[in-house]
Amino acid sequence: MSYISRVVDLLDPSLNTFTNLTLDEARDRVLTGDPASVRDIDGSFAIVASEGVTVRLARSMDRPMRYFLAKRHEGPALYVADRIDVLHQALTSDGLNAQFHPTYTRMVPAHHVVELALIGCPDPSPTYTRFFAPERAALPADLDEIGRRYVGTLADEIAKWLSRIDSRAPIGVAFSGGIDSGSVFLVTYHTMLRLGMSPQRLKAFVLNITDRGDGPDLDQARSFLSTAGLSLFLEEISADANELDVCETVRVLEDYKALDVECAAMGLRLCRGIRERYPDWRHLVDGDGGDENLKDYPIEENAELTIRSVVDNLMLYQEGWGVGRIKHSLTYSGGLSRSYARTYAPARRYGFDGFSPYTRPSVLEVAEGIPFAELTGYDVPTLYSLKGEIVRRGVKSLTGIDMPIFPKRRFQHGAIREDIMRQRLAGSEAEYRRAFDAIYA
Repeated sequence: MSYISRVVDLLDPSLNTFTNLTLDEARDRVLTGDPASVRDIDGSFAIVASEGVTVRLARSMDRPMRYFLAKRHEGPALYVADRIDVLHQALTSDGLNAQFHPTYTRMVPAHHVVELALIGCPDPSPTYTRFFAPERAALPADLDEIGRRYVGTLADEIAKWLSRIDSRAPIGVAFSGGIDSGSVFLVTYHTMLRLGMSPQRLKAFVLNITDRGDGPDLDQARSFLSTAGLSLFLEEISADANELDVCETVRVLEDYKALDVECAAMGLRLCRGIRERYPDWRHLVDGDGGDENLKDYPIEENAELTIRSVVDNLMLYQEGWGVGRIKHSLTYSGGLSRSYARTYAPARRYGFDGFSPYTRPSVLEVAEGIPFAELTGYDVPTLYSLKGEIVRRGVKSLTGIDMPIFPKRRFQHGAIREDIMRQRLAGSEAEYRRAFDAIYA
């Protein structure tokens, strides 16, 4: 008997953006499986390429990508989409929903070509080939030089993005006045001026969920922009804490990690608020990836982490413990490769095209080149202070602006008072997982 394999590509090709080739050319590169060729794809992409029974898939960090392999009498069928519910709907339409369970879906890990062979039953395991492997600790231990390269590369990516979008389209920055959103705003503003673009297209949207007082980000955002002399760009998106919906957040996010659920809840409310006010707004920029790049997470909040594991592992916060490791989840990948859905899903839910320049490989390459061990001596407080110093120096070098640096605060702790957030989003990971499983019960 001759098996007939089928590939069902449910991805939206219009979301792919390239600076150096076409979609067909990018797909040809993925089909070769050659890591150097795939690495040279410059842009945001999620690509399926197949020939015969061989299928190869690859994605950039900012494009979640999932697949499900279904059995049919005539041969296997591979379904590929950006979301679990899209896979479920397609399987249901084809009468294959009895095979479905959300944990049977697989996430393509960022920075890897995933190869599958559609040869029937039993299914062979996929193979993974890394196509992005930045050199670690390649830069000199000079904070001024590191800052110049890091923020300069950020500016290059923002310039490429600005050149691709409508020159009249308004641009919103998801803004808190923190290091990541603050630097993205200032560099975007500076780059628009440098390119002769009108900065009147730009707004800094700050989410303020009011309940017995404002969220702390509002004052921080005002102070940041006032210090920079750019207060006119700030726009508050106010909301009520009662509007936060845990079940809706879990449904949109399709994940159950508590911090990501909290962050996605705020992202949904920000996107909803902008959409209600501006029905035609399209472009949103954010600072997602900045914490991961400069290793700025509280190590003490994760019992699995030590300063050495954070400093000595390649892209630990971006990729988790790594493909092929015991702690690597096939269903959810790891690190920001997994959790980028907290940014992507809310934006797509409300029809925005998001852009996270800190997730671009060229920026990650500079970040991984920082000699963290030499600069910190494996001292935790020194590591925490490093990010602000690098970004502040880089922004000053590029723009001439003295960027204010505030203590680190998560998005969900700044948009709303933390005690109020705990009342509205008080679930544990186990509870959020049950809420997600209930969708398909």
